[in-house]
Amino acid sequence: MKENLVARTLKKIAPKIGAKIILEPKWGKVGQIRFESGRRRYFRYSTLDLNHMGASDIARDKDYAKFFMKKMGYPIIRGRAFCSEKWAKQIHSKESMSASYNYAKKLGWPVIVKPNSLSQGRCVFKVQTRREFETAFNVVSKKDSMILVETFVIGHDYRLVVLDDQVISAYERIPLSVVGNGKLSIIRLLKEKQCIFKKTKRDTVLDLDDRRIKDKLARQKLTFESILEKGKVVYLLDNANLSSGGDSLDVTGIVHPDYCRLATKVTRDMGLRLCGVDIMVDGDISKSPCKNKHWIIEINSAPGLDHYATIGKHQQKIVENLYLEVLKAMDTDA
Repeated sequence: MKENLVARTLKKIAPKIGAKIILEPKWGKVGQIRFESGRRRYFRYSTLDLNHMGASDIARDKDYAKFFMKKMGYPIIRGRAFCSEKWAKQIHSKESMSASYNYAKKLGWPVIVKPNSLSQGRCVFKVQTRREFETAFNVVSKKDSMILVETFVIGHDYRLVVLDDQVISAYERIPLSVVGNGKLSIIRLLKEKQCIFKKTKRDTVLDLDDRRIKDKLARQKLTFESILEKGKVVYLLDNANLSSGGDSLDVTGIVHPDYCRLATKVTRDMGLRLCGVDIMVDGDISKSPCKNKHWIIEINSAPGLDHYATIGKHQQKIVENLYLEVLKAMDTDA
């Protein structure tokens, strides 16, 4: 049985408040929390009994979440959801491939094509030609019946983790990359990176068959066998999700208070208590939002902190303190 970070952390901290964790023995991903009060709460992976079901479901549907955030005046990235060809036929909709391509042209290349309901950066494509668009649309259609098409924005990708009215942690997410040493090929550098993940107990598995990596390399006139000069950084994906191999840089201590207020307010307005708010900032997050272009990329009602906790002991302690507060909040009638 291999326990994930949430299970390990909850087992470690639960005794501090007299609680007990009962894990499903085969996989170690699902558990029951038994409180001294007699209450029983549950968790599955990083989803805990804290957010209300309706708000959580809306957060998981990126298009619906954007609709409500836009209605409330939050800065979101322009985009729309379209049906896969199969789903369009079932519900007799014309909002499918051709309509999405025409919409993409109106937005202007490049655009982002991604699943409406999946998380962890899976199947997120940056495309800039009709051929790339159609390929991406078809790939995403195999994973989700609804496909989001969004304008591409440039900036630094940050996640702010909110519990009630407080930002517990904040970090910049940096896309999967390798740094050349003048000796090893890109494929060897990636394999070394995978070894580092394993040593640090980070459970990210790099998908070396991911076509997005090959396409990204091709656009830079590189291949897996290319040897990079010492110090040269090459980015291999356009999305910055830590679950797809990205790195993180802790910025908790420098985030401008107005970004914290933005994150806590959108969490509250979207009916959530625990939330990961992903913000793209075209500038410095330590400066006032009024000085930078910024957009809310999406919200996550079950923010995984596995990779953040591997940054260092300080971050691991932050995660433990967060989950301790989550446990206390779960032992209520709310």
